[in-house]
Amino acid sequence: MAGIAPVRADRRGAVVGVVAVLGGFLLGVLDFVWIKVVPFPFGDLGNSSAVWAVAAFSFGYWVRSGWVRAAVGAAVLLVVAVPSYYLAATVIQGDDVTQLWAAPSVLWMAFAVVAGVVFGVAGVWARAAGWWRTVGIALPAAVLFAEAALQARRIGDPSYGTDPVWSVVIRGGLGILVVAVVARTNRQRVASLAVAVPLALLGFAAFALAGFG
Repeated sequence: MAGIAPVRADRRGAVVGVVAVLGGFLLGVLDFVWIKVVPFPFGDLGNSSAVWAVAAFSFGYWVRSGWVRAAVGAAVLLVVAVPSYYLAATVIQGDDVTQLWAAPSVLWMAFAVVAGVVFGVAGVWARAAGWWRTVGIALPAAVLFAEAALQARRIGDPSYGTDPVWSVVIRGGLGILVVAVVARTNRQRVASLAVAVPLALLGFAAFALAGFG
């Protein structure tokens, strides 16, 4: 009986690894297809870094326990998704295959590691107790709110007109929806939304420093 637990743990680790790789491949391909098929304004979500961060959070939430496993798995998920996206672009619309290993792809993979670790761990925290749970639930909402703020800066710009209004509304609504679905009580929902606001300000600053928006 003593050997059962390690075997089960190894099996769980293998499952997490397979899901991370396959999930990353599907995320990259389906994201590109979404952009091509779904009209504006919802099609614009395919260009959303925040949506990928929420995917990493969902992965960590699925893992349930073990923040290291969640962090590594979510990072793998997002890293695999990057070349998968460019591969889809090559197959579907004939883009240059060298995009898979070009500098922008490598840079996106670097961002993917950071986002995967942060939001993969947040997914585990969202199942924890106390303030860890509140912060975990708040983080995916915060990144959506931060991206909404970036979009808000474009409103009125001659290049964008009023189109960004839709992006702001959709991302803000998704942030609220994530909290509403993941939190179990109204008290948790209110607390998580309250924490998400200052975190969104930090996220907005991080986006700006990284050159987004």
